[in-house]
Amino acid sequence: MSDELSVPNPSQQVSVLVVDDADVIRRTLRDFLKGEPAIKVLGEASNFAEAISMTGALKPDVILLDLHMPDDHSFNPEFVKASLSGARVLAMSLSGDYASKEDIRLLAENFGAARTLDKAKLCDELIPAILQSGN
Repeated sequence: MSDELSVPNPSQQVSVLVVDDADVIRRTLRDFLKGEPAIKVLGEASNFAEAISMTGALKPDVILLDLHMPDDHSFNPEFVKASLSGARVLAMSLSGDYASKEDIRLLAENFGAARTLDKAKLCDELIPAILQSGN
């Protein structure tokens, strides 16, 4: 995958669905992304079930997907991956949520994530990751 950034004009915004069980994280991400004219937040989901439903209805370009949510054991990763297909998935996690970075990477790959972002570093990594070529 290329590291080049897309620079879409406002009529070609990258559409994003934010998926996180923590309301404060969803609000913070929405407010942070609001300042980027090349990105449009289409909606927010608080669990996998909502994410699957909203992905089908909204057809986002990118899904910011928290890997650790209350219903994560209710869904087979392959089912989630198939249900979110068509969008580029960027997984989000706190390093402390899992035993190792390798565990996080493997789980993210199982869910179809193109990249994994550490929530502690989102301010620096999020917008470039969303705008990265290959949407």
